[in-house]
Amino acid sequence: MIALSLAEIAAVVGGQTHDIPDPSVRVTGPVVRDSREVEPGSLFVAFVGERVDGHDYAAQVVEAGAAAVLASRPVGVPAIVVDDVQAALGALARHVVHALGATLVALTGSAGKTSTKDLVAQVLRRKAPTVFTPGSLNNEIGLPLTALSATEETRFLVLEMGARGIGHIRYLTGLTPPRIGLVLNVGTAHIGEFGGREQIAQAKGELVEALPPASEGGIAILNADDPAVRAMASRTQAKVVLFGESGEADVRAENVRLTDSGQPAFSLRTPSGCSDVTMRLYGEHHVSNALAAAAVAHELGMSAEEIATALSEAGSLSRWRMEVTERPDGVTIVNDAYNANPESMRAALRALAAMGKASQARGGRTWAVLGKMAELGDEALAEHDAVGRLAVRLNVGKLVAVGGREAAWLQLGAYNEGSWGEESVHVSDAQAAVDLLRSELRPGDVVLVKASRSVGLESVAQALLATGSEGEVAAR
Repeated sequence: MIALSLAEIAAVVGGQTHDIPDPSVRVTGPVVRDSREVEPGSLFVAFVGERVDGHDYAAQVVEAGAAAVLASRPVGVPAIVVDDVQAALGALARHVVHALGATLVALTGSAGKTSTKDLVAQVLRRKAPTVFTPGSLNNEIGLPLTALSATEETRFLVLEMGARGIGHIRYLTGLTPPRIGLVLNVGTAHIGEFGGREQIAQAKGELVEALPPASEGGIAILNADDPAVRAMASRTQAKVVLFGESGEADVRAENVRLTDSGQPAFSLRTPSGCSDVTMRLYGEHHVSNALAAAAVAHELGMSAEEIATALSEAGSLSRWRMEVTERPDGVTIVNDAYNANPESMRAALRALAAMGKASQARGGRTWAVLGKMAELGDEALAEHDAVGRLAVRLNVGKLVAVGGREAAWLQLGAYNEGSWGEESVHVSDAQAAVDLLRSELRPGDVVLVKASRSVGLESVAQALLATGSEGEVAAR
């Protein structure tokens, strides 16, 4: 964070100083909410959770070097006391972002937010110092903490914004007002909470409504291939830039193809030139993510050649998102277990099918180990059924549906689509899936593992990657 005195912070957040001998002491370290992350000069934010109260760690963090605690009550050590810790954290982030003057890029969408955010960051940091959201910390706590990690050297701040209802993104943009807003897609993720696609589109479009007008440098970057996103052009006064495979897109991909290993390649065309891209990531869905990143970079002055080079060299920065690892015995594990919704599930299955073409030539098979997609509301049955059917249509070698009712729907969809016989199976839990796979996998096989985060199927991927009897990872 930019250095601020405790007195300055108290004024910004409307707090009272307690047990602070010298209010001129400056916070020079990071702002953190985890006591294990405290460094000399930190500001520790004491949240009260269901099981842990951050105030209980106040003495410990000051002993570790924290300059003070942002708290909702006096704690016997240097503290700035406020009525609402979360609101104070947001106010501090808003102040710091305004003082920095960095270009703030915000993005949202139903699927692909984290992968796209990672691509945007990897491209922009070739141009200037860039701070970006770690993982998926995209809510009312994670977003301001990310913003506060920026320093005087930061020129680009790339923030992922999540939402579970109308008004959420409006709140986040109030904390960290963006100059560039990127909307990826409107899908079915969290549709059960939103109540329908129209509500999702309404919520995601709050990002472009928050942008400054074009005369003040505001830029809305919209997916030309998604009608619900493209329609958001009418909701903003910012300059509108379209990306996608549509011929009307300002930044678009031509000659899209997959390599034998399932990695996308395409010709990137921008208003200032074109260049070829071959990505290190897996799956054709990353083409759209890459185009979104390219549109941001182009608006910030990078050439097509610079962008293409950065996209071709970019990797995955966030765990359990199409992590591809080949075991010593030739079995490939694709850990995409961080989360799942119908759109990302379909994309992952298509990537698996593409990756399987090369393995099939060597006698290998494709396996889809799939679990529940959460928060789909009334559409849950139809969406799980459709994913099971798609696995059959893509000629995936074997489906292993893991878990309860929703997994049973996956397996039933596969059965009804064409009856694989014993090629689709429903197992009760992760350990049963691991036991099955350990007994049947052979060199050349490719295994995709994917489900919503709450299912915890990353344990299956971890167990399968463990070699030998020592140090094996037990599935939950």
